[in-house]
Amino acid sequence: MATSSTASAPAQTAQPLRTLYFVRAAFSVVWVSFIVLFAKSSPALTAVLLLLYPAWDVLATFGDIRANRGTESLLPQYVNIGVGSLTTLAVGLALRNGIPAVLIVFGVWAGLTGLIQLLLGLRRRHQLGGQWPMILSGGQSILAGVSFIVTAHDPSKGVLNLAGYSAFGAFYFLLAALRLRKSAQLAE
Repeated sequence: MATSSTASAPAQTAQPLRTLYFVRAAFSVVWVSFIVLFAKSSPALTAVLLLLYPAWDVLATFGDIRANRGTESLLPQYVNIGVGSLTTLAVGLALRNGIPAVLIVFGVWAGLTGLIQLLLGLRRRHQLGGQWPMILSGGQSILAGVSFIVTAHDPSKGVLNLAGYSAFGAFYFLLAALRLRKSAQLAE
């Protein structure tokens, strides 16, 4: 039988996670809007946006760690921080070689972080509930990563494909935030 402090830990985690998911969804919507508006007209701004995306993921993962402090192993989040940091550096290097190289870097990153997200969603499903959007998003991220790598040198593909990927991510984060409502209400 769970004690009240043990039983309330998931509920106390749900509210900060819910807030983080809303913030992540909002960031993705803004990022997608800027990519769509400026990808063709401003290569310099597009390069900054491409660097910003994995760097933001690193910062958001620190928020995830903070929300989950003391509730579970944080190893997947720390791995994600390492992967995201390396990805930010790799995107900076890949930008020198063109968009196909950037798409390959994003593909590897999407696949790895999708796997981490999928595993975290499966683990949190039992603890918090409301994780199906994150599980689906992780699986879709793995598939998108493979797609980015396979189609990187297709002249009809480009940065706008990354915008579509991020838009789906925003949708999944929004769904996950809404699904955590019940768990978050238990904390109040």
